[in-house]
Amino acid sequence: MKKCSYSARRESILAQAIGPLASELRLIDPADLISLLRLEYHGNISDLVSSAAELYFHPGTVKFGIGGDYSLDWNTYPSVTLDLEIKPRGVTIHAQLTLEAEKARIEINYITFMTPSASPDENTDFLEKSLREATFVPSSSGMSRIAATAN
Repeated sequence: MKKCSYSARRESILAQAIGPLASELRLIDPADLISLLRLEYHGNISDLVSSAAELYFHPGTVKFGIGGDYSLDWNTYPSVTLDLEIKPRGVTIHAQLTLEAEKARIEINYITFMTPSASPDENTDFLEKSLREATFVPSSSGMSRIAATAN
């Protein structure tokens, strides 16, 4: 997504909401996630994401997207990127969640509002409210290790 003045705030809001889910997914051995991505077992990854998401979000809010990627070299820690589709009430977000050894980060690729306002700030406020309504637990837990991508 082309970055604009309100992109950073939206990614920050999403990072706050998705933090507990990212922490849960980081409990999975990265070798297992990389194997599933490499062998294109997308159904298995979808099950893992859905199982982790159901602990924190209403059903159907967070789903595995169309794929993912990984980075695995001899001299670095592994990094796994998962495409996510996040659909709180009135909003659809396509994002990439990157899981690393000590942290996670989220980047929004696409966002659409069912009934958008002419004001980007109002849309951003609606996004925050909608994500808050879609969660079971306060979103501040687990957030110390996830960040929005700043570009």
